[in-house]
Order: sequence, then structure tokens, then C-alpha cells
Amino acid sequence: MSSSDESGLRAHQVGSLSSDAEKLYLRALQSEGRLVSSHCAEDPDSPEGRALRELQAMGLLVPDTEQQGVLVAVDPRQLAVSLSASWQREALDLLSRSVALPDELHQLSEAYEAISRHSQSGGAIEYVRGTVEINQRLLLLSRDSSREVLTAQPGGGRRQRTMAAARDRDSEVLRRGVSRRTIYQPSARYSAPTRQYADSMTRAGGEVRTLNEPFLRLMIFDQRVGVIPVTGGAPNDAAAFIEDEAVVGYLVNVFESLWERAIPFLGTVQVPPQVVSGLRQQILRFMAQGVGHRVIARRLGLSERTLARHIAEMREEYGVETLFQLGWKAAQSNWRITEDGPDDSL
Repeated sequence: MSSSDESGLRAHQVGSLSSDAEKLYLRALQSEGRLVSSHCAEDPDSPEGRALRELQAMGLLVPDTEQQGVLVAVDPRQLAVSLSASWQREALDLLSRSVALPDELHQLSEAYEAISRHSQSGGAIEYVRGTVEINQRLLLLSRDSSREVLTAQPGGGRRQRTMAAARDRDSEVLRRGVSRRTIYQPSARYSAPTRQYADSMTRAGGEVRTLNEPFLRLMIFDQRVGVIPVTGGAPNDAAAFIEDEAVVGYLVNVFESLWERAIPFLGTVQVPPQVVSGLRQQILRFMAQGVGHRVIARRLGLSERTLARHIAEMREEYGVETLFQLGWKAAQSNWRITEDGPDDSL
């Protein structure tokens, strides 16, 4: 019996042998490992004819090099070893090709992306990390602005030093004839440095308001560049600078919607009753949810001392001593403490 050449069969061409092919192979073994092909393939489309082609494709039957028309059975174990080695080389070759392919197509990819950006993109979105780098970029945008600066600043009051620097910077913007509008949360009204800033901006022609609902930090310069925080990182640690016209337009609409619902903040010590009412509703809602005082203060941008004063004044107003009594009395007075937030109609 002559030895067979290594099969050229590829891995993706292999399937399980049919029962007819197994029977034909066993028949060959019973005939001393030899089959006369003409005896098996009188009808190529018969089950036996298909089984013969299957065994030849697999490499289990190969032509005898010494006798024409005779097929020789190959040792399945040797065939398996041979095919395994061949397929491993094929797999390594494919792996090498897959690793090299991105580099081979790099220039074409760059050309495609350049065309795609030119035809589809409305503008760039750049991610900037680090507080120092972000503030430098914001300062340049503020100095280069020529029409309007819109800012929404959640959280409570800022430190005296921070607000003094902001007052000097933003006053210069207003002196150049640039419009400036700012939104804070109501807790900013209880911060002396923030009140001084609001008073200064109002006198210089700017506008400041407070909004008693959650909102994200947002800055828009000349309706050309929008800046928003990048979620998932540390606060103020990363920001997205957006120049895409469609996205910036959407951010402007978001700001205008917030602005319409906000209440003017002129920097006076007196806090409008509706602001106090809304803030205290939020305090009661958080208390009803079992949130601790320190967390409530942080979420509302209040100092713990200011929060304690609000709670003490609510106790005095309702004539109660405990927080449980305060919650019960507030509910009796139709203060709506719901998951959806406070009722601003009071």
C-alpha cells in the first residue's frame, strides 16, 4: 500500500463523516485497504458515489500510485496528525494576517476618515482632562467671546477667592459688550461671595438666576462652543469641548428652557418666598427618604449649618420638636413630598 500525500483540505471544509462514508471506508479495510473506484461510482449521485467523494475529499481514500483506478485507505490517525499540523499552520498564518492588516490598510483608513469627516461631521468634540487645563481653555474662550456667554453652575456657593476672580473676569467680558447669563441653584443665595458676584454682574449688565431643580454644568460661548462635564470621572476632572453645530444648538435650547423656569437673583440678602419654599420641600423630601443631613447638604449645595437653620425654622413654624413630627405636620399642611420632587405651585 502506497503512502498518501498530505491533504489540501482546509479546516472550514471539514464536517462529520456520513454513515455511508464510514461504511464504505470499513468495506475498503475489509478488502485489504483497497477499493476499485469504478465499482463504487457507477452512479456518481448515488449514496455510494457521494460517500466515495466524501472520503476522497477528506483524504481517507487516495489514488494508488502503482495501480490506476484503485483507491487506497489512509490511516485515520496519521491523517489526523497531518491535517492538524496543516491547520495549525493555516491558523497561525491567518492570525499573522489579522495582526498586520490594520497597518497595511492604515493609509486607506485615514483617507476614508478624512472624506467622512468632511462630508458628515458638523464639528469637533475634544476631551480635555485636568482642572488646570480645563480652566485655561475656558479662560481663552471667555476672552475670545464676542456676543454671548451662557453658564449653568450647579452646586452651592463658591469661595470668596473663586468668586472674586470670576467677578473680575466676567466684568471684563461685560465691558466688551458681551451678554452674559448665569444659572445657579437656590442654595447659592445663602452664600455671601455668590451674592456679591450676582450683585456685581447685575450692576454691570449681566443676568443671574436660580433654578430649583437638578441640572448639569454647562457653558456655551457665542453659540459656537459648548462645554459639558464628562461623566464617569472625578468631578471637574474632564470636560468635552463641543463645536458640532447641531449639538451646540441643542445645548442652547436646553439652557433657554432652564432659563425660562429660573428666578432672577439680584444678589440681595432677601431670598424670595418661593425659593425658600421649594428648597425646604426638597429638604423634607430627602428626609422622608431617610437621607442623612450631611448628604442632604451636599446634594443641595448648602452648608450643614444653613441646613440646620432651615430645619430649626421649620420646627418653629410648625411648633414641633422632633423630625418625625416635622414630617407629619408638613404632610398635614399639603407639602408634597414625592419621588417626583417638590410641588413648585406653593
